Amino acid sequence: MSQLLCWCASVLDSEFLLVFSFASCVLLMKALLKSEDNMEGKVTASKKLVHHSRSLCAGEQDYVDRRKTVVLESLNNLGINCTTDSLPNIVLLASGGGQRSAVGLVGSLYQMEKDGLLNTLLYLGGVSGSTWSMSSLYSDPEWSANMDRAVSMLSGPGVELEEALAWLSKTSQEEFFSLTDIWGVLTSAGIMKQMDLRRLSDEASYNATNPYPVYSAIERMCFVDGPIEGKWFEVSPHEAGFTELELFVETSLLGSKFQRGELLEQKPEMDMVRLQGLLGCALAHEEMVREFIPPWLNVPAHIDSAAKEYLRVYSALDKLALLITSTVKEPAALSALKTLQEILHDKVNQNQSASLEGKSPEERQIQFQQWSLELLTAVETWSQSLEDGAFKTHVSLITKQVLPLVVKWEWGTISNFLYQYEDFNVPPCLNATDRVHLVDAGLLINVGYPPFLGDKRDIDLIIAPEYSAGNMFETLTLGRDYAAEVKKPFPEIDDKILEDREWPKDCYVLEGKEKEPTIIYMPLFNRQNCKDAEEFTAKMEEFSTFQRPFDEEKLQFVLETAKANMKNNRETLLREINKAVLRRQNKTRDSEM
Repeated sequence: MSQLLCWCASVLDSEFLLVFSFASCVLLMKALLKSEDNMEGKVTASKKLVHHSRSLCAGEQDYVDRRKTVVLESLNNLGINCTTDSLPNIVLLASGGGQRSAVGLVGSLYQMEKDGLLNTLLYLGGVSGSTWSMSSLYSDPEWSANMDRAVSMLSGPGVELEEALAWLSKTSQEEFFSLTDIWGVLTSAGIMKQMDLRRLSDEASYNATNPYPVYSAIERMCFVDGPIEGKWFEVSPHEAGFTELELFVETSLLGSKFQRGELLEQKPEMDMVRLQGLLGCALAHEEMVREFIPPWLNVPAHIDSAAKEYLRVYSALDKLALLITSTVKEPAALSALKTLQEILHDKVNQNQSASLEGKSPEERQIQFQQWSLELLTAVETWSQSLEDGAFKTHVSLITKQVLPLVVKWEWGTISNFLYQYEDFNVPPCLNATDRVHLVDAGLLINVGYPPFLGDKRDIDLIIAPEYSAGNMFETLTLGRDYAAEVKKPFPEIDDKILEDREWPKDCYVLEGKEKEPTIIYMPLFNRQNCKDAEEFTAKMEEFSTFQRPFDEEKLQFVLETAKANMKNNRETLLREINKAVLRRQNKTRDSEM
């Protein structure tokens, strides 16, 4: 280009054919610019939008490199002698657990910031309820330096039902509108108290003030009937894809239409409201209905697929009423919603076992379908009986959109970027369909271990606050079993630890060897805050996952409990961080030999 400009200048300096020369220059410059544009277009076109990768993408690598500068300064401020070569890769992996985990994670991070530990984290990972607070946190590009604001958001004024319904009305026009969207908007508005309309890929341009976030989901059809490689799905600001298949697209393209690896139609990236619903919708799996089995049905002979379909209708309607409750303040509206829950509860708990006696599976299915229809009709009747006004209008809009989706039981539907993708490693549960169903990863493992196992992110230390409601240590044993199946390192779990499941300690250290990361496992309720196993069980029940949104007293209790756990174990965290530095030094030295 510079040579062409010089040639043009020399011609224009002469008096010969001035006009012709100037015109020639313009034409030549246009031709060259067009040629350069074509070359750039060919480079863009040649770049594979669906790509296989065993290493970090360029965007994540750049972020992590910048974040390491922050981590190094933090470690030095803590008096931990460390250099760039001995810098350990540390991740906090928050478990799922509904609002309990969403609030607990904020409490844990708050205390880490107060103790000077937050900036030792290179990564932050979450599943299920902890992803709700993650998405809320990252709406502030400087959240790790502003944890007081994050805490205050939990008790904020919330979102008016009108605002949530406006989002819902707009989203309902989209091709793959599903129960995930209902769950997402009511979780955002009612529990996290904000409607975050940004896109996850927006965070790709953030500075490295915060740990790099990685969210997790699972693919529902592969989860039910598919190989392990097709199950775990990770989403970061730069990439989204299947962890074990190592196949990804840019996050901004998640939800766009692909076939054989080619982009057919680019769709707008989903906002964080919908993403929250997708990542935290445990109700999407039929097995979760076991939380709602009434006594008369809780016998082996009665719980079949037909009964589960009936119970999932009830559970969806019951949780919908709970979430709507968190977005309204008027006493009359709250009373009406309580009445609806009582109507549904009474219908499901009415002993109708006699109606099932002696019936064939086909007859049972017809009977349960009839009872499901009665539940839906009860909601319709209740909605129509409300006094005329704004609340009745809002409820009518919700029921009009929700009831058909409850019947279809459609969750997490998005376009599949691996549709007919030519790779023999892609299982049929992914290759043969143009859409996938991404749902709550806690259904498989309630801690997001998979993206952080192995060489890709090369993690030295995992801090794992446990907010789960299930069996203590189950997330550890499931993580271990998953790692064994995909042949990735995971630290040994001492059987003696598992004996504490009825009344766990507040902190356990699973020491990593060679390529295994060390895991610091920290149960929310433990021997420090529960005097015995009975109180532990009572606390787990009091703060169960499926309940109405916390009042201020419950919220503050969980928040303070999580803070105390971190504060009480600060010395353990510092000791293990120091060990991680030494292990990283040894790794570096061994690789140089």
